[in-house]
Amino acid sequence: MVIFKQLHNFAAFLPISSSLKIFTSKHSLGEHLATLRNTAKTIGFVPTMGALHQGHLSLLAIAQEQTDVVVCSIFVNPTQFNDPKDLEKYPRPIESDIEKLKQAGCDILFNPGVSEMYAANEQWHLELGELENLLEGKFRPGHYQGVTQVVYKLFDIVQPDVAFFGQKDYQQFMVIKKMVDMLKLPVRLVMCPIMREPDGLAMSSRNIHLSPEERKHALVLSKALHWLAANFEPVKISLLIKHCKEMIENEPEVELEYFEAVEPETMHPVKNNSDDLVVLIAARVGHTRLIDNIILK
Repeated sequence: MVIFKQLHNFAAFLPISSSLKIFTSKHSLGEHLATLRNTAKTIGFVPTMGALHQGHLSLLAIAQEQTDVVVCSIFVNPTQFNDPKDLEKYPRPIESDIEKLKQAGCDILFNPGVSEMYAANEQWHLELGELENLLEGKFRPGHYQGVTQVVYKLFDIVQPDVAFFGQKDYQQFMVIKKMVDMLKLPVRLVMCPIMREPDGLAMSSRNIHLSPEERKHALVLSKALHWLAANFEPVKISLLIKHCKEMIENEPEVELEYFEAVEPETMHPVKNNSDDLVVLIAARVGHTRLIDNIILK
């Protein structure tokens, strides 16, 4: 069986509508959430870096099904960018994001500034082991230290009962899961399916950087995964991977970084034709770096 899972700090909080409150202060947010917990409300949390799309909104919908109050954070975290230019050009359409959250019925938005989240010269290091040096970690050194640093801070501020993350960032989910286990954090993690455009492209905040021509070429990523799913046989996985790599490498304007089948928990390369695996891909299309994956059983 194949499974395809698809304004800073001018006030402590701003009531945008009767259903959405915006907080820029962690202290004020904490006080508000403490009041809700006193009424036995469960807190769901969706951390984002903004530039919201339907993929993010699908996380909110799942959170609304499973918890009483849903908090979404929008914070473009500087410590997880190893390329300053990537940080600089990351989209920040906050007014559009707020409107989307209102339409989605989100309860709370936490939208802090950098000075609210980080003290001067702050240090962080978590021994993540080999997980932070594989795949994404290899191509983005230091990235997962920044991810764990900010997610730990956000968990400490929000203190959610359940936190929701997208499958598209599969390795990130596994890194956060390891951090939660290591530090014994009292939060349940939920991985939510990948949302795709009608043509198959995985939804991403980075897609807006693709030119119309580049977007056409980017479709080869999901096409390769769909082809692999349709032809999947565990004993043939190495041959299937080889074919997919050739498919992608022959596509104009696409530079493949990795296309690998790994064990779902360890993320080690599959060696024994495992019946359960995850296939992960990263490539640059023009100047835009995209990732995608598929879970196969």
